[in-house]
Amino acid sequence: MILYIDTSNSEKIKVRIGEMEIEKDSRERKSQTLLETIDEALTAQGCSLQDMEGVEVNLGPGSFTGLRVGVSVANALGYSLGIPVNGQNVGKAGTVAPEYY
Repeated sequence: MILYIDTSNSEKIKVRIGEMEIEKDSRERKSQTLLETIDEALTAQGCSLQDMEGVEVNLGPGSFTGLRVGVSVANALGYSLGIPVNGQNVGKAGTVAPEYY
């Protein structure tokens, strides 16, 4: 399963595991709310962090502090679990923007 983290919105966070998606208000305590929401989604799916095959995180555009929290948590999980972490640029319409190099 893939864990998707979106902390780009300054007022809420979104976590998705499989078909389970949880969105919560997080005006304050974004890092604590994110970890609690990940745990809630894992419990609802009946799985654990060890079942994750990868982490995807929204890279923006969005709130700088929020993005920093999301990327930090994604990187920490990827490192500790030995799984890949991929960033996505998601526009305001919720579509993935192509990467141009």
